[in-house]
Amino acid sequence: MDSREDEEAPLVSGEDRKIRTGKSYTRDVHILSISFLLIFLAYGAAQNLETTVNKDLGTITLGILYVSFMFCSMVASLVVRLMGSKNALVLGTTGYWLFVAANLKPTWFTMVPASLYLGFAASIIWVGQGTYLTSIARSHAKDHDVHEGSVIGVFNGEFWAMFACHQLFGNLITLALLKDGKEGSTIGTTLLLSVFLLSMTLGTILMFFIRKIDGEDGKESSDSSVGFFDSLVSLPRMIITPLLDIRMLLIVPLLAYSGLQQAFVWAEFTKEVVTPAIGVAGVGGAMAVYGAFDAVCSITAGRFTSGLSSITFIVSGGAVAQASVFLWLLLGYRQTSGVLGTAYPLIMAAILGIGDGILNTQISALLALLFKHDTEGAFAQLKVWQSAAIAIVFFLSPYISLQAMLIVLLVMICVSLLSFLCLALKVENVFTRDE
Repeated sequence: MDSREDEEAPLVSGEDRKIRTGKSYTRDVHILSISFLLIFLAYGAAQNLETTVNKDLGTITLGILYVSFMFCSMVASLVVRLMGSKNALVLGTTGYWLFVAANLKPTWFTMVPASLYLGFAASIIWVGQGTYLTSIARSHAKDHDVHEGSVIGVFNGEFWAMFACHQLFGNLITLALLKDGKEGSTIGTTLLLSVFLLSMTLGTILMFFIRKIDGEDGKESSDSSVGFFDSLVSLPRMIITPLLDIRMLLIVPLLAYSGLQQAFVWAEFTKEVVTPAIGVAGVGGAMAVYGAFDAVCSITAGRFTSGLSSITFIVSGGAVAQASVFLWLLLGYRQTSGVLGTAYPLIMAAILGIGDGILNTQISALLALLFKHDTEGAFAQLKVWQSAAIAIVFFLSPYISLQAMLIVLLVMICVSLLSFLCLALKVENVFTRDE
């Protein structure tokens, strides 16, 4: 017994504490993080190549995917509540596996259904992830008598740091298997996708080993038919109610901006900045740099998260960092040759990765702290607004210039920061009561 308790020491505190009945949830954070890494290093790299390998089919497929993601996110909180967060996580992995498998034979008849299903799967896996991670963080804080905000920050920091590594490892695998630069080669693409499917299979298997949240074991079985119909009737209220909360309305611009900046990197930055400067072969390297800085910043920002004041300060720093890149591209950037011509896109990728790491950890921590009584609904709103913004970028990408996109991003940063500062002034007391 003593050795087991020693192994289950609190993640966020090195002090000796009396732990009588509590258990450590750090094991589940590790498993969840590694599982997502294995799944998304495959999916992320496949998504980066989608428009290159499948051309117009790839662009339209991604647009359909994120529209499906947006609409399914509206009902994802209901699905996660009925299934339980662990079951939702396991089921959600199947959509990513089928989408990558469909790329082995990319036609309208394989890619469109796979994209539609992935929209559903993505909505439940991400709402399930936010709900599960928040629940185990709260349990860990309660069992070990440590500050809840700190545990939520550390758990989110570890998860998002590991998740961000998918850009690094996924693109390194792509570079290794497509090192001749022939992304359209059937043999090379088939080998790459087969490796990705193996990685995703391992990630799915690993997901079975996370423990269920306390209280979920009997949730699905007790009068499930009545519970289902009651939940279905209350679905419109579940969708609308979060938007009646002034706190959620003040966060919405930041949620939308987080999706816009991600889509900008995937759809515009790689195409309009990286490719002209260092070629298609350099996209993988630039995204690897992006992922590496994203990962480092995620775990660092998570360690410094404790409450609304720290979140406000960190988010503001990330927004200013990304705004500097957008202003650089809009006003001062000129493509050059030589070392600087290669270095500039990599520096921009690093700064954009820092901003993304900050947004991922801090938004998740913010929702977990503010919406304790409706965690599923809060994370569903996050994915609704993120996926809507991403879908808009993918559909408008062929028709909008880089300069116009940069102006939209800068305006969104200003709106998001102003709205977020209003939120900080309005609800600061929510956090200071417990500190």
